[in-house]
Amino acid sequence: MRKNLMRCFHIVLALLAVMAVSANLRGQQPDFSKVQIKTTKISNNFYTLEGQGGTVGILVGPDGVFMVDCQFAPLSDKLMAAIKQVSDKPVRFLVNTHVHGDHTGGDENFGRMGATIIARGTLRNRLMHPAPAANGTPVPPTQPVGLPMITYNATSQLAFHMNGEDVQLIPIPSAHTDGDTMVRFVQNDVIMTGDFYRSVQYPNIDRVNGGSLNGMVNGLGQILARSGPNTKIIPGHGPTVDRAAVMMHRDMLLAVRDRISKMIKEGKSQEEVLAANPTADYDAKVPNSKETTQRFVTQLYAELKPVR
Repeated sequence: MRKNLMRCFHIVLALLAVMAVSANLRGQQPDFSKVQIKTTKISNNFYTLEGQGGTVGILVGPDGVFMVDCQFAPLSDKLMAAIKQVSDKPVRFLVNTHVHGDHTGGDENFGRMGATIIARGTLRNRLMHPAPAANGTPVPPTQPVGLPMITYNATSQLAFHMNGEDVQLIPIPSAHTDGDTMVRFVQNDVIMTGDFYRSVQYPNIDRVNGGSLNGMVNGLGQILARSGPNTKIIPGHGPTVDRAAVMMHRDMLLAVRDRISKMIKEGKSQEEVLAANPTADYDAKVPNSKETTQRFVTQLYAELKPVR
């Protein structure tokens, strides 16, 4: 009972964080001064940091701190204070799982602190030439100090060996965006997915930033291929889950895809597909909002409708 209550609590927190990110994308600045960083020891020498935005991961040890994502820029000092509670070493490497500002906003700050930033080459290009925000507001480019110094392409896997751990950076081509990376910590049996998998809300295929349906499906398959029954899978947003939860998420995505594809073949418009509520039997199982449900359905419709 206590375990279920804690899971519900974490889901509520994650939904609040995602709602804050949505508000930020619409141009409403959240009050970062009230954000508190929650540190959780996941296993051995690996921790997660939750504040506002995507979940941050840190591997600590005598070789320094290996960090995954960095949330919004105003939270960098709070994140560093939390890191110092578990390590007296500097952040040596910072990996970006994808381009969105709730995962990369602190890049310039951590770059100034001496961290080497690492990401896909496509992600670096998008940081240099960002797409406008959802409300059309221009997004300023990342300054050179915050750009990835080491990049790799969609077919090149990188490996780091530090703090007694083998860290694998696994590119996931054109999934949530066109610069996604999955990060696997082999000895700790931990996988960080970034936003091509979330344990809250329906999937978000960011087509403006190069995302695709097939890439999302393939990315979920990559998680399953590299995980076992005890693997701790840390999504971009939401509570840590196991392999079975990712499998259910993939099955949901495929089922809704097939329903919408069938309706498109029947000649139904996007409005008719939305009215048919193709996610109905999953809505009670997937923590979501009306806005994110509609976004998911319209993204699938746009992907599946033949171009004439």
